[in-house]
Amino acid sequence: MSASDWNKILKQLDAKPAIKQRFLRFCKPKERKFGIASKKCHRCGRFGAHISQYGLHLCRQCFREIAEKIGFKKYL
Repeated sequence: MSASDWNKILKQLDAKPAIKQRFLRFCKPKERKFGIASKKCHRCGRFGAHISQYGLHLCRQCFREIAEKIGFKKYL
């Protein structure tokens, strides 16, 4: 992932429930309703260069890699 994801830390804290509760209370980022941090690539987790058209929700780099597989003919 390009940006560190707080869910990775949350998975590590499964063994320590007290610390996990404290993490959820103080360190969990708030949900963004708009802005660059509100959309994330479903494939790699990158925030920038997001393509949400047609419900893709991919960054442009991931889109270029899988465009042929999902039926876009320009990148054949």
